[in-house]
Amino acid sequence: MKTIKIVLTIIAISTLGIINAQEKKDEVSKKSKSSYYEKRAKEDAKFEQQYSAETKKDEKKFWKEQKTYEKELKRKDKEAHKSYMQGKKDAYSEHQNHCNNHCDHGYYYHNHARFYYTYEYRRQPKPRSSIKTDVRVGLPRVRVGLF
Repeated sequence: MKTIKIVLTIIAISTLGIINAQEKKDEVSKKSKSSYYEKRAKEDAKFEQQYSAETKKDEKKFWKEQKTYEKELKRKDKEAHKSYMQGKKDAYSEHQNHCNNHCDHGYYYHNHARFYYTYEYRRQPKPRSSIKTDVRVGLPRVRVGLF
């Protein structure tokens, strides 16, 4: 009876040790995955900032492929996409600090660079100059009874 308890205790302790080790590996893999995608994003941003296409058609195709890659990444792994976009945002804001007229970026570059600051591809509505107000007038209710 004592030997069974000792054997079960040893099995339980070893099982807990294995489970704990696996959890630590998962945490490390998540951190390494996010750092990988941030690094990848910074490399991509550097390439995009130096990219100059031969024609507008080539430039449009390049940016469309980049947009497709980001959408696929978001669909497959949202955490990786979040890390990737944070890396892109950091790289683009760093580049903007020293990018003046000496950088020769095309139209599509500026369109996509603006996206990395706002995190969305659709156009932003212009702020309205008028103020919207609601006016409600209360009317009395009149009931007519038959009896």
